[in-house]
Amino acid sequence: MDYIKQIIEFTPANEQENQDRRIILDYIEKFPCNILLRESEFAHITSSGFIMNKTLDKVLMVHHNIRNTWAWTGGHVDGDTDFLRVAIKEAKEETGINTVKAFTEDIVSIDILPVFGHMRRNKYVSAHLHLSIAYILIASEKETLIVNEDENSDVDWFTLDKFTKDYFDVSDVYLYKKLIHRAKQINNNREFYTNGMYSY
Repeated sequence: MDYIKQIIEFTPANEQENQDRRIILDYIEKFPCNILLRESEFAHITSSGFIMNKTLDKVLMVHHNIRNTWAWTGGHVDGDTDFLRVAIKEAKEETGINTVKAFTEDIVSIDILPVFGHMRRNKYVSAHLHLSIAYILIASEKETLIVNEDENSDVDWFTLDKFTKDYFDVSDVYLYKKLIHRAKQINNNREFYTNGMYSY
């Protein structure tokens, strides 16, 4: 599917997602740069996975080297228009898990996220924006976790009560709680249909 169509077909759940989606689509239209590539230095698309366990009461997080904080997994799409594939690949590379699947193949969140200037591999990367496409992924807590030292310094499962300002900044708390809420909404809708509660 064309990546622009994927973004257009995403249904925003709130005003933040509505505004961010609009701005991303405007940016694609007005600027000739390829936002699928990080060579688009002001803004480019990233794909992230919010990895939850099967019971949706824990989240697998990594301690990010550059941000020096706990974070979800994800990365640059580097020209790949299959954003879900990118999210799954990054999840495996950053945590060491072997088996991870999409909770839903639909995009669950679109966000414009700021990245502050930093050094990466002895090169300065100027401040820019990540045009974030997000998915909810599912993995087992029995999976062996492996730290990817190029990307992070730790990998661990977080219970849902940890997603507060004691562990994350305000913007991350908003983002992660939004994703937790989205996962529970999707699960409740599935149970509703599975139990035969829906009728025309």
